[in-house]
Amino acid sequence: MNSWLSELLVTDVAVETWLKSAREAALADQLRTQAFAITRENVDQVLYKRSQLLQSFLPKFHQFCQTTLSLPTQNMLSVLWDLWLPLAMRLAANRQSLGKPLIQGILGGQGTGKTTMCQALTLILQHLGYATASLSLDDLYKTYSDRLVLMQRDRRLIWRGPPGTHDVDLGLNLLKQIHQSQSPVTIPRFDKSAYKGAGDRTTPETFADVDILLFEGWFVGVRPIPVEAFNTAPPPIITNADREFARDMNRQLQDYLPLWAQLDSLIVLNPNDYRCSLEWRKQAEQKMIASGKTGMNDAQIKEFVNYFWRSLHPELFIKPLIQDPTAVDLVIEIALDHSFGQVYTPRERMKSEG
Repeated sequence: MNSWLSELLVTDVAVETWLKSAREAALADQLRTQAFAITRENVDQVLYKRSQLLQSFLPKFHQFCQTTLSLPTQNMLSVLWDLWLPLAMRLAANRQSLGKPLIQGILGGQGTGKTTMCQALTLILQHLGYATASLSLDDLYKTYSDRLVLMQRDRRLIWRGPPGTHDVDLGLNLLKQIHQSQSPVTIPRFDKSAYKGAGDRTTPETFADVDILLFEGWFVGVRPIPVEAFNTAPPPIITNADREFARDMNRQLQDYLPLWAQLDSLIVLNPNDYRCSLEWRKQAEQKMIASGKTGMNDAQIKEFVNYFWRSLHPELFIKPLIQDPTAVDLVIEIALDHSFGQVYTPRERMKSEG
């Protein structure tokens, strides 16, 4: 944790002591300052507002670290200060300027931390007075019985997850209700443990007067690409059958476009290397096995992850998406150790590189 951030939490520290260091840190990364609307003129005001929020939110964050993350609060303070707090403040400002409920899309592959980030953002936004709810793309899966029928029609759909395994109309109706400020709204939930891990719908949740909806998922906002891209697709899209499956999943994405059209903004959690997902999945399975639960071995994990890469390969779908300023509002880079790197808007990054 930054030393000046530690000093901020000591009540007798002089404001100017930490402000100087905080100011230098905030202005050091030009792309991040642009992403969070920080300038040399407003930096002191922004930092003061963020520090006030940090100190008032800290008790709730301490409980979150203990009960949800099982980590010491000190280990997560830098992430809170540098990413989650400014991001929550950005979302709150967007909600105010929009003048109606905000639907924030969050795209992130396996292990990128999108669920944890949504939990943290929800707590902060609620602390700020915004009624915030979350929706996972997983919550929109078709029922177990409907997916059995689907699997009989297409034997390649051996796992839930790819395009075509979701009830798009269910999600579309919900997002429209939220945009129209209807209250209350019923948000579907999915139990992954049902039917021995096959999963099924479970009891939905009811929310009143939603201000902000965080809609996250592994291909939220992903669009179809030209079919020619599959002619030279990267592994594990190798065989003709692989390419046919990839093209079919690409066509299925067309049905999701009305859903993506309801997004007011899209944030992408982008690994420095998409293959990090394989390592993160291994770590998650090892942790499950160590806790006494059943988990997949390395060969099963590789086949599982490859299945998703065959359906929507990150190099084909995510790479061009994050370069499109009309599609993505913010990119957060994720390293192998789960730390975050650059935070930028595609438009500003293109300017800096151009």
